[in-house]
Amino acid sequence: MNNLSKEYLVKCINALNEEQSLSLSKTDNWAHVNRELVHQDWDVLYKKLARYVDDTPVEHEAVQTLMKEHFEIACRFYIPSKEAYIGMAIFYKENEDMEKFHKSYHPEMANYLGDAIVCYAGNHL
Repeated sequence: MNNLSKEYLVKCINALNEEQSLSLSKTDNWAHVNRELVHQDWDVLYKKLARYVDDTPVEHEAVQTLMKEHFEIACRFYIPSKEAYIGMAIFYKENEDMEKFHKSYHPEMANYLGDAIVCYAGNHL
């Protein structure tokens, strides 16, 4: 994420906030989402991803395959734009609770996941 301008990162945070707010209001706070299943699926995904954090570049095919899964799980709530998806990565790193949650899988998970999201978004969204 370090190669993105501060202005673009602000745009991404704003996109996340706007798109989530709109989606929440249109879907009765995401009533359509099976949150238990989402959390189970992310748990499985993060356990797989944690194996790559220490020695695999985020661009690696196996990591990006996992990021495709991550994006698909996120899309159960709503389909985020490229900027909103990158905004999610920023949220994971800047929100204390989210960072703590992700650190439970690996101490560097929030940073690694953020960079992997940026890579995925840049190549696929």
